[in-house]
Amino acid sequence: MRYFFIFLVGLFCLTSCTNTELESIFYKKAVAGDTTTQNNLGLSYATGEGVPEDDREAVKWFRKAAEQGHANAQYNLGISYTTGEGVPEDDRKAVKWFRKAAEQGHANAQYNLGVRYATGEGVPENDREAVKWYRKAAEQGHANAQYNLGVSYATGEGVPQDFVDAYVWLNIVAAQGDKKAIEVRDLYKKLLDITSLAKAQELSKEYFKKYVVPFQ
Repeated sequence: MRYFFIFLVGLFCLTSCTNTELESIFYKKAVAGDTTTQNNLGLSYATGEGVPEDDREAVKWFRKAAEQGHANAQYNLGISYTTGEGVPEDDRKAVKWFRKAAEQGHANAQYNLGVRYATGEGVPENDREAVKWYRKAAEQGHANAQYNLGVSYATGEGVPQDFVDAYVWLNIVAAQGDKKAIEVRDLYKKLLDITSLAKAQELSKEYFKKYVVPFQ
């Protein structure tokens, strides 16, 4: 994203801008409040790309964008509070920012919020809420969320136990090459009769087209 933005600035300047001038324009847009640029500048500081790596500076720019409602920045700030890079580790604040991004439809944030509810880190443990957020992310093609949703159906945690639904979600993850999903799917396959297995396989085709193909 950062390099795409700088390329556009380069087109605007034609051949008259130096690298330093491009970086200055980029920085000025962040200072002026452009949220995408602020988030990208945060990523640059987090990774050390084009600037000295500085986790505190990364958090500073993530926060500026996050407080203006930028979903990617909110997610990145949640990750910062999860890892303790640039800020003290704080599960509650991580959940706060994951939730803000998740409510805007950010699949990674939805998945991470689901994990938080499943583990009780930063929020009271609640399997039903975990499944709710797994499903939202799973329906956007998030493979880890799809796997966790399948396991939830298999174990009956947060949803009524349903081996057909478990097979369906695990099967579409398996179809993406996940070896663990293949192994777990095959365990639950043994619990399905011929009719149920046929139903699960048909649903798998439907779900793959709906919840995997559009996001590849």
